[in-house]
Amino acid sequence: MFYTRKKINDGSTYLGPYASVRMMHVMLDLIKELFKLRTCNLNLTKENIAKNKFKVCLEYHIGNCLGPCEGKQEEEDYHQTILTIKDILKGNLFAVMQHLEIEMNRAATNYQFELAHDLKQQLDILEKFKSKSVIVNPAITNADVVTLVSEGNSSFANYMHIVNGSIIQAQTIEIKKKLDETPAELMTIAITEMRLRYSSPSKEVIVNIEPDVMQDNITYTIPKQGDKRQLIMMSEKNANFFMTEKLAQYDKLNPEHKIERLMELMKKDLRLSTQPRLIECFDNSNFQGTDAVAAMSVFRDGKPSKRDYRHFNIKTVTGPDDFASMEEVIYRRYKRVLDEKQELPQLIVVDGGKGQLSAALNSLQKLDLRGKVGIIGIAKRLEEIYFPGDPLPLYLDKKGETLKIIQQLRDEVHRFGITHHRNKRSKGLIKTELQQIKGIGKTISETLLRHFKSVKKIKEADTDELEKVIGKTKAAIVINYFNEKEQDKNDAIET
Repeated sequence: MFYTRKKINDGSTYLGPYASVRMMHVMLDLIKELFKLRTCNLNLTKENIAKNKFKVCLEYHIGNCLGPCEGKQEEEDYHQTILTIKDILKGNLFAVMQHLEIEMNRAATNYQFELAHDLKQQLDILEKFKSKSVIVNPAITNADVVTLVSEGNSSFANYMHIVNGSIIQAQTIEIKKKLDETPAELMTIAITEMRLRYSSPSKEVIVNIEPDVMQDNITYTIPKQGDKRQLIMMSEKNANFFMTEKLAQYDKLNPEHKIERLMELMKKDLRLSTQPRLIECFDNSNFQGTDAVAAMSVFRDGKPSKRDYRHFNIKTVTGPDDFASMEEVIYRRYKRVLDEKQELPQLIVVDGGKGQLSAALNSLQKLDLRGKVGIIGIAKRLEEIYFPGDPLPLYLDKKGETLKIIQQLRDEVHRFGITHHRNKRSKGLIKTELQQIKGIGKTISETLLRHFKSVKKIKEADTDELEKVIGKTKAAIVINYFNEKEQDKNDAIET
């Protein structure tokens, strides 16, 4: 027999993200604080120790080792320490604390007060650790927790083994889909894989999805509330965290993977028949019922394609009628697309609820495109997604990528439309001011603005510059108008 060098975690405990990683570090720190293990790999047989082949090193002198190489620590005592550490890692704190208490009382009875004091300190450290490490009801004495989360074609399972309310083992794995497995089938794979990997003796498995195959001697629980529900939420959080990191790695290594994953996700979330590689989004804008305009933003492979953005001046609608304006714009846009044999989008997004969506559908019907192009409406207040023929809206995950893309489309079309609308109103106001000058009509106003670019530059222009553009007579009228306006302004200030 000889002393063996044991790894503290023995390869049996893997703790995943969040609480699991933190607990693993706490456990290792606890073990280092409680026990003095050798760090060398000397062949400590009884014969070698008896022949004094080894000398204690610095670790012994600074108190980190009990010196088994010189026989200062018995082999039986060393192996008992290893067994105690394994019990702690397995969550059997109660058994360890009970053993320490017995040893402490025995030492005190034999007047070994220093040893009793050391054991008491170890007992206090374990008690403190126990109070911090129990994260759920200690009545959950021995159970497995397995949760499954998926995004697109990727699925991830998180496993946690619970002993006396503490997470003792935890790991998250990716499950590769080989066929079109259902969530229940994937859950069965996850449970089988993790329980075999950790040789779990638990008779209860707490899950978020019922597996399609159940063992007779195991109870499967899908909790709706209480401590077990808290465990499910923690496990799902771990799985989602791992999934986010893993997918981010895949996206970084292969940008095409990100696009494919995102397009497949949007296809699934929005009930589309094809991936929405090309998306066009529409919005109307008007100011107090006048200057009605519309705008279109365009995304290709989930990213803005600004060169494809378009503005529309409403031509056939009088007054603030958003539904009629949307119907006109959709008709004009896709009539032109068909006439010019341009690429049709896989998805049309209409900014608005059921009314705007119905108006857009009317135009698609006229063009024989209804049912051939995916179309949805998004209402602003609660981010409701409306589908043709469905009176009830869909609520997408607020943190999901699909909703973020749709929101970005809408934000872009708002920005683009508002900018165009402001420019149009600004030009309209300028033209109106110039046309208020008696003797200056629409044609002369536009000629001046084309040449000088702004009213300010027209005011600052001298007589010769104006005469070259609009002639002597009109130039004199413009100069007199601005001179009189300036004089009126000065008189008002003096008054």
